[in-house]
Amino acid sequence: MLKKTLISIAILIFASLNTFAQKEKMQSVLVYNFVAKFVEWPASYKSGDFVIGVLGNSSIIEEFNTIAAAKTVGSQKMVVKKFNSAGEITTCHVLFVTDSKMGELEASLGKVGNTLVITDSDGGAKKGAAINFVIVDNKQKFELKTSNATKKGLKVSPELENIAILVN
Repeated sequence: MLKKTLISIAILIFASLNTFAQKEKMQSVLVYNFVAKFVEWPASYKSGDFVIGVLGNSSIIEEFNTIAAAKTVGSQKMVVKKFNSAGEITTCHVLFVTDSKMGELEASLGKVGNTLVITDSDGGAKKGAAINFVIVDNKQKFELKTSNATKKGLKVSPELENIAILVN
Protein backbone atom coordinates (compact mmCIF):
# COMPACT_ATOMS: atom_id res chain seq x y z
CA MET A 1 0.00 0.00 0.00
CA LEU A 2 2.80 2.41 0.90
CA LYS A 3 4.57 1.60 -2.38
CA LYS A 4 1.42 2.42 -4.40
CA THR A 5 0.99 5.67 -2.50
CA LEU A 6 4.61 6.68 -3.14
CA ILE A 7 4.27 5.83 -6.82
CA SER A 8 1.07 7.87 -7.04
CA ILE A 9 2.75 10.83 -5.36
CA ALA A 10 5.74 10.54 -7.71
CA ILE A 11 3.43 10.49 -10.74
CA LEU A 12 1.58 13.58 -9.49
CA ILE A 13 4.85 15.43 -8.87
CA PHE A 14 6.20 14.48 -12.30
CA ALA A 15 2.94 15.50 -13.98
CA SER A 16 2.93 18.88 -12.23
CA LEU A 17 6.59 19.48 -13.10
CA ASN A 18 5.91 18.53 -16.70
CA THR A 19 2.91 20.88 -16.82
CA PHE A 20 5.02 23.67 -15.28
CA ALA A 21 7.77 23.13 -17.86
CA GLN A 22 5.19 23.16 -20.66
CA LYS A 23 3.76 26.40 -19.29
CA GLU A 24 7.17 28.09 -19.32
CA LYS A 25 7.93 26.75 -22.79
CA MET A 26 4.61 28.13 -24.07
CA GLN A 27 5.19 31.47 -22.37
CA SER A 28 8.67 31.82 -23.88
CA VAL A 29 7.33 31.08 -27.37
CA LEU A 30 4.51 33.58 -26.87
CA VAL A 31 6.96 36.25 -25.68
CA TYR A 32 9.12 35.68 -28.75
CA ASN A 33 6.11 36.02 -31.03
CA PHE A 34 4.93 39.14 -29.21
CA VAL A 35 8.29 40.87 -29.63
CA ALA A 36 8.98 39.66 -33.15
CA LYS A 37 5.55 40.42 -34.60
CA PHE A 38 3.42 42.65 -32.41
CA VAL A 39 5.53 45.23 -30.59
CA GLU A 40 7.50 48.10 -32.08
CA TRP A 41 10.43 49.67 -30.24
CA PRO A 42 11.88 53.16 -30.78
CA ALA A 43 14.65 53.43 -33.39
CA SER A 44 17.36 53.53 -30.72
CA TYR A 45 16.36 50.01 -29.61
CA LYS A 46 16.56 48.51 -33.11
CA SER A 47 20.34 48.01 -33.17
CA GLY A 48 22.69 45.92 -31.08
CA ASP A 49 21.53 42.84 -29.23
CA PHE A 50 17.87 42.25 -28.42
CA VAL A 51 17.99 41.68 -24.66
CA ILE A 52 15.46 39.68 -22.67
CA GLY A 53 15.94 40.14 -18.95
CA VAL A 54 14.50 37.82 -16.33
CA LEU A 55 14.15 39.09 -12.77
CA GLY A 56 14.27 36.14 -10.38
CA ASN A 57 14.86 32.42 -10.60
CA SER A 58 12.87 30.55 -13.20
CA SER A 59 13.49 27.81 -15.70
CA ILE A 60 11.96 30.15 -18.30
CA ILE A 61 15.53 31.43 -18.63
CA GLU A 62 16.51 28.13 -20.25
CA GLU A 63 13.50 28.33 -22.57
CA PHE A 64 14.48 31.86 -23.62
CA ASN A 65 18.08 30.70 -24.17
CA THR A 66 16.85 27.89 -26.43
CA ILE A 67 14.92 30.37 -28.56
CA ALA A 68 17.80 32.86 -28.55
CA ALA A 69 20.15 30.20 -29.90
CA ALA A 70 17.95 29.68 -32.96
CA LYS A 71 16.11 32.96 -33.59
CA THR A 72 16.63 36.68 -34.02
CA VAL A 73 14.32 39.64 -33.64
CA GLY A 74 14.60 41.29 -37.01
CA SER A 75 18.34 41.55 -37.52
CA GLN A 76 19.09 41.61 -33.79
CA LYS A 77 20.72 38.67 -32.02
CA MET A 78 18.81 37.67 -28.88
CA VAL A 79 20.60 37.66 -25.52
CA VAL A 80 19.11 36.53 -22.20
CA LYS A 81 20.20 38.12 -18.92
CA LYS A 82 19.26 37.04 -15.41
CA PHE A 83 18.82 39.66 -12.70
CA ASN A 84 18.66 38.67 -9.04
CA SER A 85 17.23 41.98 -7.87
CA ALA A 86 15.75 45.16 -9.28
CA GLY A 87 19.02 46.92 -8.47
CA GLU A 88 20.87 44.73 -11.00
CA ILE A 89 18.58 45.53 -13.95
CA THR A 90 20.29 47.03 -16.98
CA THR A 91 18.90 48.07 -20.36
CA CYS A 92 16.73 45.39 -21.92
CA HIS A 93 13.95 45.15 -24.48
CA VAL A 94 11.86 42.73 -22.42
CA LEU A 95 11.83 42.29 -18.66
CA PHE A 96 10.10 39.16 -17.42
CA VAL A 97 9.38 39.52 -13.69
CA THR A 98 8.89 36.15 -12.03
CA ASP A 99 6.17 35.63 -9.46
CA SER A 100 8.76 35.44 -6.66
CA LYS A 101 10.00 38.96 -7.52
CA MET A 102 6.64 40.74 -7.87
CA GLY A 103 7.50 42.69 -4.73
CA GLU A 104 10.23 44.37 -6.80
CA LEU A 105 7.99 45.22 -9.78
CA GLU A 106 7.58 48.89 -8.89
CA ALA A 107 11.34 49.35 -8.42
CA SER A 108 11.91 47.45 -11.69
CA LEU A 109 9.60 49.77 -13.62
CA GLY A 110 11.74 52.70 -12.50
CA LYS A 111 14.91 51.00 -13.79
CA VAL A 112 13.79 50.29 -17.34
CA GLY A 113 13.33 52.60 -20.32
CA ASN A 114 11.67 51.39 -23.51
CA THR A 115 11.05 47.94 -22.09
CA LEU A 116 8.16 45.54 -22.47
CA VAL A 117 7.49 44.42 -18.90
CA ILE A 118 5.89 40.98 -18.59
CA THR A 119 4.70 39.20 -15.47
CA ASP A 120 3.18 35.88 -14.53
CA SER A 121 1.38 36.88 -11.38
CA ASP A 122 -2.14 37.68 -10.32
CA GLY A 123 -2.83 41.35 -11.05
CA GLY A 124 0.49 41.97 -12.82
CA ALA A 125 -1.00 44.22 -15.51
CA LYS A 126 -2.79 46.36 -12.94
CA LYS A 127 0.50 46.71 -11.05
CA GLY A 128 2.42 48.04 -14.08
CA ALA A 129 3.23 45.20 -16.49
CA ALA A 130 2.20 45.57 -20.12
CA ILE A 131 1.58 41.82 -20.43
CA ASN A 132 0.60 39.41 -17.68
CA PHE A 133 0.19 35.67 -18.21
CA VAL A 134 -2.92 34.09 -16.69
CA ILE A 135 -4.62 30.72 -16.78
CA VAL A 136 -8.28 30.84 -17.84
CA ASP A 137 -10.28 27.61 -18.06
CA ASN A 138 -7.03 25.62 -17.80
CA LYS A 139 -5.60 27.45 -20.84
CA GLN A 140 -2.67 29.83 -21.07
CA LYS A 141 -3.92 33.35 -21.84
CA PHE A 142 -2.50 36.81 -21.36
CA GLU A 143 -3.70 40.17 -20.18
CA LEU A 144 -2.59 43.30 -22.00
CA LYS A 145 -2.55 46.81 -20.61
CA THR A 146 -1.66 48.85 -23.66
CA SER A 147 -1.20 52.06 -21.68
CA ASN A 148 1.65 50.43 -19.72
CA ALA A 149 3.44 49.67 -23.00
CA THR A 150 2.75 53.15 -24.36
CA LYS A 151 4.26 54.72 -21.21
CA LYS A 152 7.46 52.88 -22.08
CA GLY A 153 7.51 54.24 -25.64
CA LEU A 154 6.33 51.00 -27.23
CA LYS A 155 3.71 50.58 -29.92
CA VAL A 156 1.50 47.50 -29.61
CA SER A 157 -0.11 46.09 -32.74
CA PRO A 158 -3.92 45.98 -32.86
CA GLU A 159 -3.60 42.25 -33.70
CA LEU A 160 -2.11 41.66 -30.24
CA GLU A 161 -4.94 43.62 -28.66
CA ASN A 162 -7.45 41.45 -30.53
CA ILE A 163 -6.18 38.22 -28.95
CA ALA A 164 -5.52 39.59 -25.45
CA ILE A 165 -7.62 40.03 -22.36
CA LEU A 166 -7.58 43.81 -22.22
CA VAL A 167 -6.99 45.45 -18.84
CA ASN A 168 -7.89 49.09 -18.15
